[in-house]
Amino acid sequence: MSNESSLSSAELNNRIRILEDNIRQLIEQAAAASGEQNEARIADRLHQQNEELERLTRERDARSKPPTT
Repeated sequence: MSNESSLSSAELNNRIRILEDNIRQLIEQAAAASGEQNEARIADRLHQQNEELERLTRERDARSKPPTT
């Protein structure tokens, strides 16, 4: 994965929106999935997307905090 600190705030926010949409779609797929293998694959992908979302959200939040002096 690329270095998120090199992303502009707009790019970071856009990636967060994309991840949120991906997660929504994966949840919909999980609800419609049948078969243990499909469910496991979707669950793994959902876990990865959630981790990425959390990481990017932390990065965005860290950028919005005023510097400590």
